[in-house]
Amino acid sequence: MKITILGTGLVGRTIAKELSNDFVVYAVDCDDNNLKKLNYSNIYTVKADLSSSEEVKRVIAESDLVIGALPGYLGFNALKSVIEAKKNIVDISFFPEDPFLLDELAKKNGVTAVVDCGIAPGLSNLILGYYACRMKLTDYKCLVGGLPYERQFPFEYKAFFSPLDVIEEYKRPARMMINGKLVIKEALSDPELVYFKEVGELEAFNTDGLRTLLQTIAIPNMIEKTLRYPGHIKLMKVFREVGFFDDKEIEINGKKIKPIEFTAKLLLPFWSAKEGERDFTVMEVTLIGYENNSKSTIKYYLFDSYDLIENDSSMARTTGFTCCALARFLINGNFSRKGIIPPELLGESEECFYFVLDFLKNKNVNINFSKY
Repeated sequence: MKITILGTGLVGRTIAKELSNDFVVYAVDCDDNNLKKLNYSNIYTVKADLSSSEEVKRVIAESDLVIGALPGYLGFNALKSVIEAKKNIVDISFFPEDPFLLDELAKKNGVTAVVDCGIAPGLSNLILGYYACRMKLTDYKCLVGGLPYERQFPFEYKAFFSPLDVIEEYKRPARMMINGKLVIKEALSDPELVYFKEVGELEAFNTDGLRTLLQTIAIPNMIEKTLRYPGHIKLMKVFREVGFFDDKEIEINGKKIKPIEFTAKLLLPFWSAKEGERDFTVMEVTLIGYENNSKSTIKYYLFDSYDLIENDSSMARTTGFTCCALARFLINGNFSRKGIIPPELLGESEECFYFVLDFLKNKNVNINFSKY
């Protein structure tokens, strides 16, 4: 079995290492520094420009399965190229485009394309999908965030995936369901302080994290919020309102630049995690609904920390291992549906749901369940 991984950043590398335990892995990236960090047996590195559809099709030509782990701005076109090449794919790229635009193409080409396979969206969707077809849900709320343990001035934040994708979260309008109606609010809105015993108070704010759930799950109230250290909202709002996150080019001394690219370049040294820098991931999923006419509240709580032995960030572990679990489920031949498949559709399968939870448990990603 040959698996090709497109993108070898922090998360892509963790996926490559895990899958190489049982499969031949080809890891593809345009960055030599990323590829050099994958000096493991059973992992073969390939340098390629993955912004090119022709290059994507070339490097996956002999693949049995493809993993998409690219930054969001490359993700959609890469996914389209993989589907055109008639290869099954599990993707974590979190691109801004609607993945269902490729549903007809995937079905036509007999491709299973599992998208949004991280922690949230990803694991959170899987949980919701499992319960949505087993009880009458009225409310879904997901709080999620990945942060460094050490709070360093001025941002108290590190991007454990693409900085451009993080910035996109702060500017893209947040869609949610309230009383059965689609409501759109600006990102970073509706702040609230939430206490977690492991790290204290964090602030939660609206981001556009529901994504495919708005089309696949009919629940009156659905919302997802991102978690950061208190004060982060105010700082990011200043950046956004001044125009540092804008895509439209501006001219400075006769040269045209996009403010968002300039900002990402400046932020990268502050937001890049140092080798061995410890981080944590926290996610709380709350479901409210009725079982046999009895009201129930269900909670899943995940708290995970940097792996000091494997030197894997928590964000890479929680995102990457969820992706690996779903990839292995497909490889085992347990799912044959074609088209664009978000995790909530896989969550309808009890076998898949517990396969993923058991896999994460075996990787010491601990998830607590409560019901009352």
